[in-house]
Amino acid sequence: MTFRPTESMYKSLSLLCVLCASVVNCFALDREAFSFTNYDLNFQVEPEQHRLGVRGKITLRNDSQTPQKIAVLQISSSLDWRSVKAGDKPLQFLTQPYTSDIDHTGSLSEAIVTLPQIIAPKGTIELEIAYEGVILVDATRLTRIGTPDDAAKSVDWDQIDAGFTAVRGAGHVAWYPIATEVANLSEGNSLFEVLARWKARGAGSRMQLQIAMTGNYVELPQILFSGVSCPEIALESTSAPNQHIAADCTSQLLRGHVPTFVIADYHISERPAIEVSYLRGHDVAAANFADAAEKVAPLITEWFGAQREKAKTADVADAKAAPFESGALLLMPLANTDPKLAGLAAAHQLTHSAFLSFRPWIEEGLAHFAQALYLEQQNGRQAALVYMGLHRSAFSGIGAPTTVPRSDDEVNRSLVNTTSEELYRSKAMCVWWMLRDMLGEPALKKALAAYRPEQDKEASYMPRLISAQTQRDLEWFFDDWVYRDRGLPDFKVDSAFSRKTMTNTFMVTISVDNLGTAGAEVPITVKFAGGDVTKRLEIRAKNKGVIRVQVPAAPQEIVVNDGSVPESDVTNNSFKIQSDDKYGFHHGDTEKAAGDPDTHGILHFAQNDR
Repeated sequence: MTFRPTESMYKSLSLLCVLCASVVNCFALDREAFSFTNYDLNFQVEPEQHRLGVRGKITLRNDSQTPQKIAVLQISSSLDWRSVKAGDKPLQFLTQPYTSDIDHTGSLSEAIVTLPQIIAPKGTIELEIAYEGVILVDATRLTRIGTPDDAAKSVDWDQIDAGFTAVRGAGHVAWYPIATEVANLSEGNSLFEVLARWKARGAGSRMQLQIAMTGNYVELPQILFSGVSCPEIALESTSAPNQHIAADCTSQLLRGHVPTFVIADYHISERPAIEVSYLRGHDVAAANFADAAEKVAPLITEWFGAQREKAKTADVADAKAAPFESGALLLMPLANTDPKLAGLAAAHQLTHSAFLSFRPWIEEGLAHFAQALYLEQQNGRQAALVYMGLHRSAFSGIGAPTTVPRSDDEVNRSLVNTTSEELYRSKAMCVWWMLRDMLGEPALKKALAAYRPEQDKEASYMPRLISAQTQRDLEWFFDDWVYRDRGLPDFKVDSAFSRKTMTNTFMVTISVDNLGTAGAEVPITVKFAGGDVTKRLEIRAKNKGVIRVQVPAAPQEIVVNDGSVPESDVTNNSFKIQSDDKYGFHHGDTEKAAGDPDTHGILHFAQNDR
């Protein structure tokens, strides 16, 4: 019997071949070949249905080194692709789920699009797209790695809802098309690395939204988009039971910030420096926050100049929601904010509204540095050092080497390259504080005033501005702390010798070892009955430094580092000075040991008090 395939079998075989070819192509995809340079999207939001419908255009640029025929478009797995066109002609595309924690659902809806022509490197193409779906509170990416449900939802609180709508972008919800490789929260820094690459590729892109909403509103809701109030709000129809509201919102993603839109029945508390949008019943909390911002504004202006844009704070309905910032926009539950901490949050936010940089270690590091300055202004230097100490624990163990780190690790973990928030926020804050201590406030302020983000083309730009304000050689400092991650210093008082002078004061000669792999200028404090004296000493990595400190009374203790310099070990920083009788020193021996025969006194020496 001869087998003859039927027509339907041919069609099935053809379809199978197409699918197989598509699967093969998926394995060879360069998902990050294209950058998205422009979004022009029409949004239809239906809060009561939790729905989002999108139609519009996107522009892609081939930033790879090879011509591309396939483009990848990704949106949240709770959204579905409807069409992809080029020049009004439908394009073939295959959709598939793509597991990635860059979206709160833990998965993306991926469209693999066959382009109408090959796109050469640096070439562009405009696509017309359509997709729709729902956005609900979803913390799947966190709960599946063991995060308790309540804690997970306090982080992933994005939703479209009749009572309150707030949706953050890539890294939270892919409500606009993106294209990234897989991001996995269970694999170290994977999510932050993928997100950092995406932000870098999208920095400078333009996003314009035309938002239309349907709902039954007593008052017109306020629409915020990436920190910009969308002013062109119009009530298109008042026909019962629903109203149709339209708004135009435009933003340029200059700093790679996360595009975010918020829709709520807000009331507004406005001050010269800040606009606070608050929910009904939260007026007292909003006023407290606005007042705190006004009080801290002069300090921020003194350090970082006049505001480039007005800072905006928007209330969040969930009292347990973790705060979130995107540029000068801060989202946080105002009703749950400690009034004593409002100034701290405002200092950070106002710094973003005044100082612009594309580099996270500058942008975020300075915002955290401003918080430490605020605490110092309010409660003294020790309060600022305690605050920085809390942040040090977040980065002191990151990739901490037991020996000299490998060169590739040094570069990858450096402040100019890192994707770790603990490093470009917390460690960078400490670096700015150390620079202030080394240079003095006037010099550092001049360097910051000279900074121009559009001129920041290379990693050495800001260090050069800083170095120009001093005669000191700072290249070693930037090499250890900014260009590379050398680890941390480890200071230990090796010895201390004290002699009484002819004027009845005491001259203390102190030798300090830096056992660590990074250098720093560290404060050395000599304590005596009734007070202390502090001097500063520069000690390079794996080196020793010597300093003399004159005090008015017999020294009792030496403390190296007041907490302003991050260290790998702070248990060996105290040195007790004890009576010379314990060690059997004599007057003649002290002069010889001190090596200074023109003075008189007693030598005090002790082992390091560990």
